[in-house]
Amino acid sequence: MDTVISDDIIASRKRKTVLIVIICIAVFAAAVWLFRSSFRSSLNSSAITTAVVERGDIENTINASGEIIPEFEQVITSPISASIKTVLMDAGSPVKTGQAILSLDKEATQSEYEKLKFQLESKRNNIEKLKLELDKSFFDIQSNNDVKQLRINSLEASVEDAKRLYKAGGGTRESIEQAELALKVAKLEKKQLENEIKSKQQTMRVDIREGQIAAAIQQNEMKELERKLQQADITATRDGVITWVNKNIGASIAQGESLVRIADLASFKVSGNISDAYINQLKMGMTAIIRINDSTMRGTVTNIQPSVKNNIIGFDVAMNERNNQLFRPNMKVDIFLVTATQSNVMRVANGPAFKGAATQDIFVMANGRAERRTVNIGLTNFDYVEIKNNVKPGEKIITSDMSNYKNIQEIIINN
Repeated sequence: MDTVISDDIIASRKRKTVLIVIICIAVFAAAVWLFRSSFRSSLNSSAITTAVVERGDIENTINASGEIIPEFEQVITSPISASIKTVLMDAGSPVKTGQAILSLDKEATQSEYEKLKFQLESKRNNIEKLKLELDKSFFDIQSNNDVKQLRINSLEASVEDAKRLYKAGGGTRESIEQAELALKVAKLEKKQLENEIKSKQQTMRVDIREGQIAAAIQQNEMKELERKLQQADITATRDGVITWVNKNIGASIAQGESLVRIADLASFKVSGNISDAYINQLKMGMTAIIRINDSTMRGTVTNIQPSVKNNIIGFDVAMNERNNQLFRPNMKVDIFLVTATQSNVMRVANGPAFKGAATQDIFVMANGRAERRTVNIGLTNFDYVEIKNNVKPGEKIITSDMSNYKNIQEIIINN
């Protein structure tokens, strides 16, 4: 059967229900306060960097690395195979044209030169000997030809005599025919000898010319070797600074091996490297901005290496100011290659707040608060970022890294 609940129990239950409702309301209010607090925070102005939106020009750049090198560097190679005898100057030394730098041991080459000299003299003697022998042979043949002519003259007289005797009745027809045959044979022999003389003359010219050519070739070899011997004392061919010299005294050096490098420090260029991911953006003639410490200077891409090595493309930059006092050989520099340019756009100083995305959130300051806004980013470089919308010139933007406040809509800025 049903039991009657007392008023005290009913009142106790009501109090518990009211208490639970109050606790729930308090928890809900606390949650709402915490939720609202997540959208509002505070930040000291000294902990951030800011920049003002302005209108101006901007260049889009891609980053590369580079090295300052002399625009003109001469490499002096060994003219002969020899060994290093003496080194007179060290790397870093300034040199003048004609100043001695090092010398080579040229004893072996000198011996070879003397050998060629004797061989050339021998060839010249052989040519003179050949001329004398051929002249004698030609003289002998010419003498035989003269003898043949005398015999022909005699035979012609015999033929005339035989004809006269025949007419006088003192000779026979056979005597005339024999005399005419002997004359004909003598003329053929003379013609044969004349052909031989002509052939001998041609042979003389060919043999003498062949000997002269061989002598001329050897004489040129001697001149070349003599020139190399003169170059074995290595001297500067232009004013400059020695950037490297082979100091291994006594080391064997092959012909064509590098001995000295001389640079003209009055003119520099930049040798750059960039990832092949930018191969389609790298163009001849594009503007390059070189940054050295806090200074910037401009140049133009003048040469692009045709091959890719280790995913890196090499290129050269000709500087507008080639003798800047900041330039030092082998100095490492940052290169910014300009791929596009815009004029009269809204821009702001670049900073860690900009991550490279086309659309991103930034914080705009006003009345002691920083408000989150979503903007579209245009061209960027190491100095400026183009902001296309949702800001106005004169507004102040936080350029510090604000990734810790990605869920905050508004920040109170404390002075």
